[in-house]
Amino acid sequence: MRKRFLYIVLICLAGLTSCKKWMDLKPQDGIVKDEFWNTKEQVDAAVIGVYTSLQANTELYFLWGEARTDMVAPGFRAIQDEMDMVNLNMLANNRYVNWRTFYQTINFCNNIIQLAPDVLQKDNTFTQQHLDRAIGEALTLRALTYFYLVRSFGEVPLKLDATISDQDIVNIPKSSTQVILDQILSDLKKAEPSLPVSYGSNDLDKGRVTRFGLNAILADVYLWMDKYAEATAECDKIINSGRFSLVNGREFFNTIFLTGNSAESIFELQFDVQRLNPFYTMHTPANKRWGAAPHLADNVYGIDLVNPVPLVDVRGDRAAFRSTDFTIWKYVGAEDNGSTFRAPDQSFAHWIFYRYADILLLKAESINEQNKPLEASRIVKEIRNRASAIELKPMDSTNKASMSLYILEERQRELAFEGKRWYDVLRNAKRNNYAQRQLLLSMASISLPADRRQAAFTKLQDNNSHYFPIFFYELQTNKLLEQNPFYK
Repeated sequence: MRKRFLYIVLICLAGLTSCKKWMDLKPQDGIVKDEFWNTKEQVDAAVIGVYTSLQANTELYFLWGEARTDMVAPGFRAIQDEMDMVNLNMLANNRYVNWRTFYQTINFCNNIIQLAPDVLQKDNTFTQQHLDRAIGEALTLRALTYFYLVRSFGEVPLKLDATISDQDIVNIPKSSTQVILDQILSDLKKAEPSLPVSYGSNDLDKGRVTRFGLNAILADVYLWMDKYAEATAECDKIINSGRFSLVNGREFFNTIFLTGNSAESIFELQFDVQRLNPFYTMHTPANKRWGAAPHLADNVYGIDLVNPVPLVDVRGDRAAFRSTDFTIWKYVGAEDNGSTFRAPDQSFAHWIFYRYADILLLKAESINEQNKPLEASRIVKEIRNRASAIELKPMDSTNKASMSLYILEERQRELAFEGKRWYDVLRNAKRNNYAQRQLLLSMASISLPADRRQAAFTKLQDNNSHYFPIFFYELQTNKLLEQNPFYK
């Protein structure tokens, strides 16, 4: 009943916005401020509403992070807009570059940051600590949302005030990538002291952003900005907390993905029977819009032809994907046997933003960039040992460049279909003034048919092509916005 109430609250809040003007942020005058922001319970409902709004972005978390990569292949139900993503042939009318739901989340956060402080004067049971936590969660989730936007579009409008009335609707131009990233860092640093290390239960600790969830986002942001010492420090806050551990390899699929909220989880978006995820209609064979790329079994996870009892990477077949038909198994499998699917009304696998293995590999990458390949290799070996990984090539722990590629490949195996691959490859490719652009070209050579590769290679030489076009409707309604130069 509590979840239903909170969901209804979110619908009511969402109903206060109009889809007729810029970014769907127009509320009816006065309702939000005068009739809602009066009690601590309403503040709490607004915070939970932000998490619920994130669920509307789940399909895009997957598509933005995976569709342009060598991890997936479009299925027979993929629509043209999805095929255009795969073929790096994006246009401004592609439905999957519509950032509307992301800015709805941002406006929900802005409402909390701006309006929740007034509740202190209206509800004498509402404490400063309670308020600080609510604002801390809003700042963190706003930062996470802008991090997705800046990595996907490069430059986006930066809106930090709430749209409460008609008078608040103004057109604003894009802000630079650096300005967006600086604001993300500012929000996260401000929020960190206010977030708890625990909300008192395992499910809440995994489903709401704790201080460690914030540290995970900060580590990711710092690494994107090539701030390696800072990224390492944030990873160490999580590692040294002693609150997280790698799940035993035999339990990899069942514990992390089937059950969810595992000891490895840091922050994951919760789904249940009342709010299903979109993956049943994306990944099951009868509805397949997306499947695993066929080369994964041999070239990414490997087949052991050496040992009498062959090693099997627990992250591959019947975990990340099913080798018989290359179904993406992480989100639709009901068992690790590769045969039993979730029913339509059981499509509530969580979306994992960050887990412990991800953080270990982020640390390995950051310390390797600080010329510590041997230390980085030890972390990678810990990940591989858990997975019973097959040695496809030797690890050179004496060479920074070699370890950099090895870590990237290990992230590919470990985090398959978790919305990481495009951002991981782009982060590594753009480092040192695109010294590793070849990583993008190599990925395209695997994911695209031969007759489309040369056109894609030409596009990828232009750095602006690595980011999405702005959706045409936003350009029509906000004349201060300028299209990404590559798409003009």
